[in-house]
Amino acid sequence: MLDRTTRLALFTLYQSALALGIALLPVALVARQAGVTLPVRKLVERTERAYRAAN
Repeated sequence: MLDRTTRLALFTLYQSALALGIALLPVALVARQAGVTLPVRKLVERTERAYRAAN
C-alpha cells in the first residue's frame, strides 16, 4: 500500500513539474533573452527519474 502511495505521489509531482514548465515557458523565454536560464528542465528530469525508479 505504501509503495502505491509513493508511486502516486511521484506521478503527481512529475505531472506538476511538467505543468509548471509549460506555464513558465513565456517567462523562461524572456529570461533567456536576459541571459538567465531557469532550472525547470532539471526539475522535470529529476522527478521523471524518481518516478521511473519507483516503478
